[in-house]
Amino acid sequence: MRLILFAPELLLILGSLTVFVIALGSGRDRLAARVTAVSALAATTACIATLGQQGDLFFHAYRIDLFSQLFKLFIAAGLASVALFGRWLRDIRDDARPEYFLFLLLGSLGLLMLVSCVELISLTVSLELSSCALYLLVPLRREGPGLRMQMESAAKYVMFGVAATGVLLFGMSYLFGMTGSTYFVDMAPALASHWTDPAAVAAVSLALLGLFFKLAAFPMHLWAPDVYQGASDETTAFVAAVPKVAAVAVLIRFLLCADPSDGRLTLLLTVSSIGSMFLGNLVALVQKDLKRMLGYSTIAHAGYVMLGLATMREGGYGAAIFYIVGFMAMNLAAFLVICRVSPEGRNLLIHDLAGLHSHSPLAALILAGSMFALAGIPPFVGFIGKFRLMAEALDRGLVTLVVLAAVNTAIGVYYYLNVVRVIYFEEAGALPAVRLDRLEAVLGVVLFLAVVVLGILPAPLLDAAVAAVRGLK
Repeated sequence: MRLILFAPELLLILGSLTVFVIALGSGRDRLAARVTAVSALAATTACIATLGQQGDLFFHAYRIDLFSQLFKLFIAAGLASVALFGRWLRDIRDDARPEYFLFLLLGSLGLLMLVSCVELISLTVSLELSSCALYLLVPLRREGPGLRMQMESAAKYVMFGVAATGVLLFGMSYLFGMTGSTYFVDMAPALASHWTDPAAVAAVSLALLGLFFKLAAFPMHLWAPDVYQGASDETTAFVAAVPKVAAVAVLIRFLLCADPSDGRLTLLLTVSSIGSMFLGNLVALVQKDLKRMLGYSTIAHAGYVMLGLATMREGGYGAAIFYIVGFMAMNLAAFLVICRVSPEGRNLLIHDLAGLHSHSPLAALILAGSMFALAGIPPFVGFIGKFRLMAEALDRGLVTLVVLAAVNTAIGVYYYLNVVRVIYFEEAGALPAVRLDRLEAVLGVVLFLAVVVLGILPAPLLDAAVAAVRGLK
C-alpha cells in the first residue's frame, strides 16, 4: 500500500492518538488545542499533495481520486478553521476540553474516510465514526444555572441520527439484496437492469433519505435548530459547515447508481428541495436567537443544494459541490465572529449585535460579508452559487423548482439583511469591546476573501468539481 494515498487520514489518526494521550493528564487543554490545529493543517497540506493521486486501498473498498481528495481538502480546511478560531472553548467544561479536541479529530477522520468509501460496509463504519464523535461533542457544553439545554439537544441529535441510520441501512439492505454486491461499481450496472422494479427506486430513495440527515434536508431536518442552539458555538460551527460537505459527496455517489432519466428520484429530490427551502426560510424569519436562525438557514440552503442534485447531471452535481463549499466558507466566517463576540460562549440574540461595527469594524465586516453571501447578493459566492444551481435546474426543465427557489432567495434576503441592519444601524448595545487577535483576524480575512473570490472567479472550482464527478463514471 502506498502510504501517500492514505496520508491525510494517517495524520488525523496520529493527531487523535496524541490528543488521547494528552487527555490522560489534567490541565493540558492548550496543548491539545495546538496538536489539533497542527494535525488539521498537516492533513490539509497532505490533501493538497495528494490531489493528483489515484489508487484503491483495502480490497478496493477505498478509492483515492480527484473526487475524494477534493472533498477531503475542503473537510480538512474546515477542521483547521474551527480548530484555530475555536481554540479557547469558552463554553466547554475545563476538564472536558482535551476530550473535546479528540472527538473533533475523530469526527473529521470519519468524514475524510466517508468520501473515499466506495463500498457500503466501509461507508457505514465511516459514517458512524463521524456521527458518534459529533454526538459526544454536543453535551460537553458547560451547564448554566438551571439550564441543561445541551443535554436535550444531544438527545435529539442521537435519536434523529439513529433513526436516519436505520433508514439508510434498510435502503442498503435492499441494494445488496438486489445487486448481490456492496460495491458501488457493481451496484450501478445491476440496478440499471432492475430499474423498472419499484424495489430499486425504493432502495436508492431510502438510502438518500438516511443521508438527508447529514445535510439537514427535509424531511430529516428537525434536529438542526435545536442542536445549533444547544451546542457550544465551536461545536455548532463545525456541525453547521463541515459534515455538509461530506454529505453531498456521498449523495452524489448514490445518485450515480440511479437511472438519470427516471423521474421518481427527481420528484423525491424536488419535494425535499421545496420543503427545505420554504420551511427553513419562513421559520427563520421569526427567530431571535442567532444560532437558531442559522439552523433554519442551513435547512434552507440544503434545499438549494438539492436543486443541483435533482438535475441528476454532471453539471448539476458540480454546481452542488461548488455551492456547498461556498456555504462552508460563509458559515465559518459567521461563526468565527460569533465565537469571538459571545461573552463566555453564551447564545447571542440578534439584537446583541447592535453597534458591532463600533466595537470591532473588522468583525462587523466579516459577519456582514457572510450574511450578504448567505442572502445571495453579488459579488459574493452565494449569488453565483445559486445562479449556477438555478441555471442547471432550468436546463433540466425544472422550471417550477427554479421559480420557487427564486422566491425563497427573496425571502431569505430579509432576515440576513436584518442582521446587517442591527450591526451597522442600531445603537451599540451592552457587548464589551470586541478585539480579534492576530490569528483570528488573519483567518477571518482569509474566509472573507474566499467568499468574495469564489463569487468573482468561480470557474476554477466549478470546473474542478465537474471534472471530479466526471471521473467517477
